[in-house]
Parts: sequence; structure tokens; C-alpha cells
Amino acid sequence: MTDASRLTPHASRSSSIRILGIDPGLRITGFGVLRLVGVDASLIDIGVIRTKGSTPERLAQIYAGLRAAMQRNQVEEVAVEQPFVALNTKSAFAIGEARAAALLAAAHEGLSVAEYTPTAVKQSVAGYGRGSKEQIGEMVRLQFGLAAVPTPADASDAAAIALCHAAHRRTASLARMAR
Repeated sequence: MTDASRLTPHASRSSSIRILGIDPGLRITGFGVLRLVGVDASLIDIGVIRTKGSTPERLAQIYAGLRAAMQRNQVEEVAVEQPFVALNTKSAFAIGEARAAALLAAAHEGLSVAEYTPTAVKQSVAGYGRGSKEQIGEMVRLQFGLAAVPTPADASDAAAIALCHAAHRRTASLARMAR
């Protein structure tokens, strides 16, 4: 089910939160789970769900794969990439369908979902809203001290989406404390 290397949890769940980042796609859906303790984030699971068959079969595989990742990692929050408005309406619909499967999986697990644009993810992780997939992958590698960039890019993109959510959580927390 996953192409990217598997990582194991580093410590107990006390005073931590687990965030699942999802890069939705009908053929390949990337996922990355991070554990956030204060400002420290560690990557505990990463991979992709490769689907086959008809569209309904693919959506069922995405749904089941993401629910399994949510349960296996005791995920508490989910972050999903919003679709990039492209000229190709067929691919936009396919991504929308994959997003729907991801959102439904999160809803069935009772998890809150945050959504981020590709530009917001790139800005948060690479410091530049128009960064390339290679730059995002390298920033994920550096952030988590990995020997190599997670592959395929869908996996590293999902980890970047989780990192983006973690950064937004920190910012919101600081804003609340300042009041």
C-alpha cells in the first residue's frame, strides 16, 4: 500500500497531537502523519495509496486506506490540500472526488479537517508560495532529518500539508496567548 519508507512512533502520545496530511489524487493519494509536541514535529508515518479499477473502486480504496492510516496512527486532526484550479476539468473532477473520499473518511472518524491551498503549503514549508515539488520534498527531508526525500512526491507533499497545518496551529495558539 505504501511506497515511502515506514517510520515508527518516537514517544508516547502525552501532550502531543497527531496530524494527518493528505495530498488527494484518484490514482495516487499521499499521506503523512506527524506528531507535534509543542513546536517539535516528528514524522511517524508516510506513504501513498495507489488505486486501481473503476472510479467507485478507487474511491473506496482511498477511503479505506485513509481510515486505516487514521486508526493505525491515532490521528487527531486532518489537513487536506485544496484543489488547484486548473484548465483540465477532468483532472479537477478526479481530484475533487478523491478529496471527497478523504473528507468522508475524516468525518467517519470524527476528526476535524483543515484545508490549505497549494500556495499556502509551499509558503509555509519552503518560505516561497511558488516552490517546486523538488523544493518541497527537500524541505520535508530536512525538517525531519531523513536520509532521502520521501517518494513519490505525493507522499512528501502530504507531509508538507501536515507541516503547514502544524505551523497554522502554532500561529493560532500564539495569537490566542497574545490576547
